[in-house]
Amino acid sequence: QWQLVASGGGSVDAGGSLILSCVASEVVFNSNCMGWYRLSQGPERELVAVISRYDIDRGAKYADAVKGRFAVSKDISENTLYLHMNNLRPDDSGMYHCAAYRFCGRFSDTDRYIDHWGPGTQVTVSP
Repeated sequence: QWQLVASGGGSVDAGGSLILSCVASEVVFNSNCMGWYRLSQGPERELVAVISRYDIDRGAKYADAVKGRFAVSKDISENTLYLHMNNLRPDDSGMYHCAAYRFCGRFSDTDRYIDHWGPGTQVTVSP
């Protein structure tokens, strides 16, 4: 069964931190690539971070807008994907979704390989 359930969103002031969690069914968690995208100012998905199944330590990639502030990780024992968000800015606000992709590849192309996603969790950052 394909299932991804994201949580951990909330309202914070600029400079604050949040940790998002995504519990996935085992078949999803074993996807070649998992990640987070957000919907903020329109219908277009903005890929935020991805992590490869095969290179957890070095296989994480990030959008330029979040590099150095966000970190994606996996807890294999809990089938859980995390997104640690630090030094949040108002333009980080949006609905964050976790997703599974056929593979990670080049970051700018990864979104076209999206297979499954779940309901999002809202992040609101105030100035």
